[in-house]
Amino acid sequence: MVATEARVDGERRRTGLRADLRAAIPDATAALVITVAIFIWLYSRVRAGISETVEVMPYLADANQYWMYWLCQAFGWSALLWAYITTVLGLVRSSSRPSWQPFSTVRIERWHRTTSLTTIGLMFAHAFLFFLELARTNDNNLDFAGRWVNAFVESFVPGGYPSGTGQVAILLGLLALYLAIPLGLLYYLRNRTGARMWRALHRFVIVVYILSAWHTLLYGTNVWFDGWPRTALWLLQIPIAVLLILRLVSPARRGDKLGRGTPVSHVIRRVVAVLAVVAAIGAILAVVITGRDGGRTRDVTGAAPSVLPWMVWTGFAVFVLGVGVAVLLVRRAERARVAARKSPSEPASEPADAE
Repeated sequence: MVATEARVDGERRRTGLRADLRAAIPDATAALVITVAIFIWLYSRVRAGISETVEVMPYLADANQYWMYWLCQAFGWSALLWAYITTVLGLVRSSSRPSWQPFSTVRIERWHRTTSLTTIGLMFAHAFLFFLELARTNDNNLDFAGRWVNAFVESFVPGGYPSGTGQVAILLGLLALYLAIPLGLLYYLRNRTGARMWRALHRFVIVVYILSAWHTLLYGTNVWFDGWPRTALWLLQIPIAVLLILRLVSPARRGDKLGRGTPVSHVIRRVVAVLAVVAAIGAILAVVITGRDGGRTRDVTGAAPSVLPWMVWTGFAVFVLGVGVAVLLVRRAERARVAARKSPSEPASEPADAE
């Protein structure tokens, strides 16, 4: 895809996919270094016999035999870290810039784009290594082709994993991956979709982070049992929620700000969104205080999962409905704008804000 240029804050930037992929090389290299460090840490804990994961799944105690599984987990943790970073950068970029912020809008946006690309790559590597591990270790009397097809279904088809917490965990992770690709890469097609359509759809990308965190917090950290790591990871979600509130209250684009003449429906949607985020912060604090988040407790038999696959699919259907409504609203607004421009009695509309 040919790179395009735009000017923001007086600086020129290249916004094509190729340019961003080149710019993401240092970022991706750092992610790989951290992934290797996490892998060494996980591997060494298994060798030392102090891995909480092995307490839950004793058959993984042979670190050499299951090294691919531990590398898969390392990619999962680095993917969550990069998802956190890119979400923070995206919320900062789309909020009003405070006077004390040392970095330009252009730089923050470039970091957001490159970390988003790295996150997608890490998520795919996490899923792909899990697929390879299943294809290598599955012992279900299938021939070679059958094992690979079965591994593909279990690791890449939403709802294809047949048993255990993976029925929900892998479903959540795959939905996050398959939403991250179009919602993240749609930026590079904005000249075809239109900037307003891209912005309307990109706002839904926060769901990717929610699914990723849910996938890890309940089905990754649950093998850590109760303790400070799980508590710390829950507390780290509060800054995301606070930044989301700031984004809703004080957006960067003039067209997103509330003021005189703003339709009542826009005000209601914004208030409902803020209240929902505040409720999420309250839920996080309740989890931290009570220590009950659906994860495991050492020496306590786990209860049945409180979330079932059909609940996830129902929520996903509601999400798809919300995306469809957003698309229809943008198209209706575009048609109204075109009609206004064709009418000689209507004054010319203001140019769209630069993104």
